[in-house]
Amino acid sequence: MNALHPNHCANLRPVVAISSDRIERHGHPAHAALHGYVRATSEISQALPLVLPALAEGLHADTLAASIDGIVLTGSPSNVSPQRYGSPSPHREMLLDPHRDAAILPLLPTLVAAGVPLLAVCRGFQEVNVAWGGTLEPAVHEQSGRLDHREGDHDRPIERWYDDSHDVHLVEGSLLARLAGATRTQVNSLHHQGIDRLGAGLRVEAMAPDGLVEAFSIASASQFTLAVQWHPEMRVDDSAFARAIFEAFGDACRARQRQRRRAFA
Repeated sequence: MNALHPNHCANLRPVVAISSDRIERHGHPAHAALHGYVRATSEISQALPLVLPALAEGLHADTLAASIDGIVLTGSPSNVSPQRYGSPSPHREMLLDPHRDAAILPLLPTLVAAGVPLLAVCRGFQEVNVAWGGTLEPAVHEQSGRLDHREGDHDRPIERWYDDSHDVHLVEGSLLARLAGATRTQVNSLHHQGIDRLGAGLRVEAMAPDGLVEAFSIASASQFTLAVQWHPEMRVDDSAFARAIFEAFGDACRARQRQRRRAFA
């Protein structure tokens, strides 16, 4: 087979894995990712999105690290199992996805160590915290002094769930502050769980007014690694800040793609 022409290679998009949930579809186990992540990765990050199955026994971390240029960890109605961070039992309202836990959590240290750019949203944000040894508070709204970070009235049109809900303070000099061009902005909020103890080696990027960590990066990683508790994927049409997050992620994935291409040349 002839090698690809250099001009053709220049037009290839970076390959981005998007985590999925294990669900049931007409009585069959299935793997699902919400369209907002797929669309933002394709249209804003200008990458090729590939849905990663929630299949622990089928995902080989080293093979994946050698094959992709980025990974998006999606939000989900489900939560990381408390057993994964040493809590005795799930909260009464908690929906779990043990297949996703088993598939994603073991992958993350290998992918980050291999230099794969990472963008983690909501549940994905919580997965990274747990993978780095942190813990989660299962019901932030029940804690004294905390805001109610849940999505609110479910009778509203789904688009309204993602309206801005509260301010966040962006740490001066942080990646997010540079992307926003400010140290304060507003974000949406659709989560029950939140960070209790921040994982070792994670660097705070943003805080809510009640002191809850809303974003972090991985201090030891030289590549783009950003985890946010809110949902930028649903605001790429009307928020320059949301678009900037996915654009910066796309730029990092293209840098990774060039690096991989040189390694295999």
